[in-house]
Amino acid sequence: MIALTIAQIAHAVAGEVHLARADTLETAVSGAVDTDSRLIEAGGIFVAKPGADTDGHRFVDAAVANGAAVAIVEHVVETAPEAAVTQIVVPSAVAALADLARAVVTRVKAAEELRVVAITGSNGKTTTKNLLARILEGEGETVAPKASFNNEVGAPLTMLRVTEDTRFLVSELGASAPGEIARLAGLIDPDVAVVLMVGMAHAGGFGGIEATFQAKSELVRALRARGVAILNADDARVAAMAPLAAEREASVRWFGRGPAATDVRADDVVVTASGTSFVVTADGVSLALRLKVLGEHHVMNALAAVAAATALGVSLADAVARLETVEIAERWRMQPLGSDRIRIINDAYNASPDSMAAALRTLAQITGPGERTVAVLGAMSELGEYAEEEHDRIGLLAVRLGIQRIVVIGPDARRMFLEAVAQGSWDNEAVFFATADEAFVYLQSELRDGDRVLVKSSNSAGLRFLGDRLGESFS
Repeated sequence: MIALTIAQIAHAVAGEVHLARADTLETAVSGAVDTDSRLIEAGGIFVAKPGADTDGHRFVDAAVANGAAVAIVEHVVETAPEAAVTQIVVPSAVAALADLARAVVTRVKAAEELRVVAITGSNGKTTTKNLLARILEGEGETVAPKASFNNEVGAPLTMLRVTEDTRFLVSELGASAPGEIARLAGLIDPDVAVVLMVGMAHAGGFGGIEATFQAKSELVRALRARGVAILNADDARVAAMAPLAAEREASVRWFGRGPAATDVRADDVVVTASGTSFVVTADGVSLALRLKVLGEHHVMNALAAVAAATALGVSLADAVARLETVEIAERWRMQPLGSDRIRIINDAYNASPDSMAAALRTLAQITGPGERTVAVLGAMSELGEYAEEEHDRIGLLAVRLGIQRIVVIGPDARRMFLEAVAQGSWDNEAVFFATADEAFVYLQSELRDGDRVLVKSSNSAGLRFLGDRLGESFS
């Protein structure tokens, strides 16, 4: 974080200061900010956030032991004498985290040449963020989220890593309810807004696909005046956000694979087990690109990254060269494991109907003659009233794609198994297990040379750990 005095921090978060030791209001603090006491380092700021399972106020002593210089708390914490620390008391630690992030980004944007990109969409946010960060790192210091730090806590923590030397801030903005993207985007006044797609992810929380559209469009509404909107020309709902960009006097860059993608487009797409090759055209210049990240659906994420990067002045040649160095999108996202004998694709960090369908299509595309497709599937979360219908659709799709073994795990995913059986996956082509441990025992004896195995579920189903176990077992 940039250096701020205790007085400046307190002003930013509207907090009441309780000084400790030799601190004064003019004492400068420049360490990293975190809500996890275990990650605090010397000079850092610990935000004591109450949580569902525990309360950060219990760990102020531990944060101080790790070097915390300031604690932002919701009430004064009595510490051991050796753990005395300046405390700033606020009504809400989470709100204070956001307020501090806004203050830091605003200061850096005012004083330095910092460009801010915000990315949202029902699927592809983390991959696009990583691809864009790889491109921009070649231009100057770039701050981007770790893993999927995209909520009311993770997004501000990323923003607070900005320093005077940071040239680019890439923010990934997720949401499970209306208004969340608007609040997060409002902290950073984005120069570039990227909207990838509007799909069924989190539809249960939003209340349907149209409400999801409204929520995702909050990012375009939050774009700074005369900024740039990067919009998916192939998604009718995303394309319908163009008038919102016009209200901000923002320019629009269209990306996609269809004729409406007038700025950045992909042609001649070829999908293999080692990646995807295509020709990318940006502003009339065409270059071949070989993306090592598995899955045809990641072509759109790469196009979005190219569209944003070129809007920021990066040449297409540099963007392509840097994208070709990316090995995987992120751990547990289309991550190749196992061996050439039995290939495991662990894509079980997140799942929605769109990403589940894309992963299954990829499995079918990359499996060659003499090889067998095996789909290990768990539940898709946050679908609300749409859960049964969407799980049925995935079971049907797996059968229609000719997936030869369908392994469904967990009671919340059982509808996929029942639908697969109803559609003709008989004679143990589709099997169901209540737990991942039971499925692991089955798969250890069932998998054979030439199998290509997809492990896919929402994070809450926990199948990413099953994917890791299978990868290690068959390495």
